[in-house]
Amino acid sequence: MSTATEIQTLLRFLSQDAKIPLPMAMGKIKDLQKSSLISPALLAKSNLQAIQAFFPEEKLAKQILNAAKRVTKKRTSSDAQSESPVKRKKAVLGDEPLTPAALEESLALPQVTLDEQDLEHIVLHTNRAPLVLAFATTLLKYSMPGQPLSSRLSLAQAVVSANSRSKAVSLGIEKGNSAEEDGWGQGQPKFRIMGRDIRVMKRWGHDWKADTTMGDVTTKKEGLDGVKIEPTRIEDEGDVKQENPSDSEPALWGLDLEALRSSNGPLMSGAQGMNSSGLPIYTAQSARAYLFKSFTSLSTTTEASPKKKSVAVVNAEKERSLGILLNALDLLFSSWAHVLSKEELDRRAWAWYVAVRPEVQNGVAGWGGKGEVKLSDILGLRRKG
Repeated sequence: MSTATEIQTLLRFLSQDAKIPLPMAMGKIKDLQKSSLISPALLAKSNLQAIQAFFPEEKLAKQILNAAKRVTKKRTSSDAQSESPVKRKKAVLGDEPLTPAALEESLALPQVTLDEQDLEHIVLHTNRAPLVLAFATTLLKYSMPGQPLSSRLSLAQAVVSANSRSKAVSLGIEKGNSAEEDGWGQGQPKFRIMGRDIRVMKRWGHDWKADTTMGDVTTKKEGLDGVKIEPTRIEDEGDVKQENPSDSEPALWGLDLEALRSSNGPLMSGAQGMNSSGLPIYTAQSARAYLFKSFTSLSTTTEASPKKKSVAVVNAEKERSLGILLNALDLLFSSWAHVLSKEELDRRAWAWYVAVRPEVQNGVAGWGGKGEVKLSDILGLRRKG
């Protein structure tokens, strides 16, 4: 089976070196993979007829074959040059990337467990976009339980972006077609999440379950008022009692099509929000950071304090508020998950968000405006009985 790196390298070769339109290149990856033509070197060793099996147009097939030979020759020449001991040492001593399991653990979200009676009296202060993000992240825990937390955060951020752009267009802040409407997502899988069509990239090789022990993350921190703030569980299929036919599917990234269109193709190495394929994605780290900074308890924003709070205290209060919100959302979704299909749960999620979202001014004046979110309203949406 091809590795994620091989697939991403082939996609980059086709779109950048062979100058194949990106949507076309995306659509051919799976067929090339089945035929073991998964690298420029293997393509270079093949012939025109073999390539025409996937790209029938002779001119296009020749373009790919010539590019493969050119790239392979260049790399062979480069590899022949000896590398200095100093450079080799620096490469070995560089920062190692996180393992899939370590990545998931690093993204753990806070969870504050309070009695329902206490939750009902809490009012949070936020704007609408991060509330959509929190709703979508929690929804995906139940509608796509086979996905790791990094994927759920990425996909949820894609929902936020699609919703924000749609709202911006309706207010006249932005104009023109979206990148999706202009065909920049063609060839990539698509999922519908909270009423939005989200293009995704499969993360082949992200075996986040293979090297981790399922269960609670052991790290715990003391929150305000002695309340334990615990990172959320990294779920296995036992956490959500539903059959999930997609559990064997690879982890996903949400694709940032607007960034893809702005760059007129795959981004260059080193660009923010880019994976090794060169395609821009919504990063889990950015989504997580957005959640952590976006919620405050109304009492902490209105109470008179004779002394200015430190940054650490403010951040701790926001973290606790996020944990409380996620606790309430989990109670909501878990009450329905065993009686609704994943599709129906997804359909209802948007209506639930609309029912509890903060009130803001109409029109452009309300763009980015903040308001109250009453946790009693969220708890009131739970299934009775």
